[in-house]
Amino acid sequence: MIDWLQHQTGGLLVLCGLAIAVLLLLIIKVKLEPFIALLISGLLLALGAGLSVEQIVGTALSSKTSLLETGFAGILGHITPIIGLGTVLGAILEASGGADVLTHRLLARFGERRAPLAMGLAGLIFGIPVFFDIGIFVLAPLVYIAARRGRRSMVLYALPLLAGLSVTHAFLPPHPGPVAVAGLLGIDLGWLIVMGLACGIPAFLVAGVAWGSWIGKRVVIEVPDEFIVAPDEPADERSAPSLGLVSLIIASPLLLILLATFGSVWWKGSAVLPVVTFLGTPAVALTIAVLLAMWLLGTRRGMTRAALADLTSRSLRPVGMILLVVGAGAFFGSVIAATGVGKALATTLSSAGLPIIVLAYLISCGMRLAQGSATVAIVTTGGIVAPLVKDLHYTQGHLALIAIAIAAGSIIASHLNDGGFWIVSRYFNMSVKDTLKTWTILETILSLTGFAMAGLLSLVI
Repeated sequence: MIDWLQHQTGGLLVLCGLAIAVLLLLIIKVKLEPFIALLISGLLLALGAGLSVEQIVGTALSSKTSLLETGFAGILGHITPIIGLGTVLGAILEASGGADVLTHRLLARFGERRAPLAMGLAGLIFGIPVFFDIGIFVLAPLVYIAARRGRRSMVLYALPLLAGLSVTHAFLPPHPGPVAVAGLLGIDLGWLIVMGLACGIPAFLVAGVAWGSWIGKRVVIEVPDEFIVAPDEPADERSAPSLGLVSLIIASPLLLILLATFGSVWWKGSAVLPVVTFLGTPAVALTIAVLLAMWLLGTRRGMTRAALADLTSRSLRPVGMILLVVGAGAFFGSVIAATGVGKALATTLSSAGLPIIVLAYLISCGMRLAQGSATVAIVTTGGIVAPLVKDLHYTQGHLALIAIAIAAGSIIASHLNDGGFWIVSRYFNMSVKDTLKTWTILETILSLTGFAMAGLLSLVI
C-alpha cells in the first residue's frame, strides 16, 4: 500500500489530496498560522512520498541544499525586495496625503454624476502601491463624504472603490500574491503587468462600474453621522502634492518594468538595452520610485529624515508574516515537484483533456472558498501548478495568463472566513446579509470576468 502511494500516479495524487486536506484542516479547524500549516503539510507530504531526510531538511554532514532551504530561498530572494519596497512606497503616498489629493481631484474632475466612477479610479490607481485593507482605511472616509454630498447609497460609491482595490491586489505587482506566483512560475513582471491590466480592467468595469451601479440603487446604506470625521476638502490645498506628481510616482516603476520587458525586442543589440534592463529590474525600479517619493513627497514637503525612517520602519512590520506564508508555500510547491506529484497531475490532465489554465483557476477557487485568504490560495495553487508548466515551453504571455487565472480564482466569493469580508462590512456599515449581496457577488464577478478574459486571451497568443 505504501509503495503504491509513493510510486503510482493514483497514489501520488491521493497523497497530494491528503496533504491539501491536512493544510485546510490546520488553517480552518486548528487555527494555525498559514505559514506553519503550509510547512507541516509540506513536510508530511515529503515523508509520505518517501523522500529522504537529507533531501527534505539536509544533514550536518551533507553539502547538498535541502528542499526546505531551496523552497524558501528561491522565492524569497525574488520577492522580498519587491514587496518591501512596494510597502514603503504605499506608506509614503498615504502619509503625504497622496490618496486624499487623488480622490478629491478625481471627484472634482468627474463631477457629482460620475462620482462613483471617480471613486473606482481612485481605488484602481492608489491600490497599486498599497495593500487592500490599507486602501480601505485611507479611502473609506472619502466615500462617506461623496455619498453624503450625493445623497445616495454608500454602496454606490463603495463598490467601485472596492473593485479597484481588489483588482490591483489580485492581479498587479508589487502585491504579494502576483509577485509570488510570478516567481513560482518564472514569469517576467512586465508580462504580468500587461496581462493583469488586460484582464483586470474589464473585470473592474463589469463588477465595479456595471454591477456597482445596479446594486447600489437597490441596497440603500446611509452614512451614519459618526462616520463623517474628515473635512470636505484637503486641509491645505497649497501644501498638498499635485495629482500629476502622485500619478507619476505610482506609474514610474510600472513603466520602467515594462520598458525592460519589451526593450529586448525594441532595442535588441543597442547600447540602450543594458541601461533599460538595469533600471527596469523590479527591485531597482521600485527603489527609484521610493527615492522619488521620499524626496518629492517627504523631504521637499518638510518631512524630517527621522520621520521618514520611522514611517519606513512602521510600514514594514506587517510584511514579515506575508513573506513567511509565501516562503512556506514555495516549500510546499518544491515538495510537490520533488515527489513527482506534478508529473502525475500532468499525466492525468493530458488524459482528461483539461487545460492547465482551467485547472489552475479551479484549484485556486477551491483554496479560496475553503480557507479565505487570497494570498494563501495564490501561493498554494502556484506551488501545485509550477511543476505542470515547467517542461511545456509556454511563452511568457501564456504563463502570465495562467498566473492571472490563479489570481482570479483567489478572490472568488469572499465570505465569512475572509478577513476582507468583515473589513468591508464594518467600514461601510453593512449587515452580513447586505455584505453577501454586494461585496461577495462583486468579488465573484471580478473573479469570473478576470478568468474569462485570461481564457480568451490564452486562445489567441
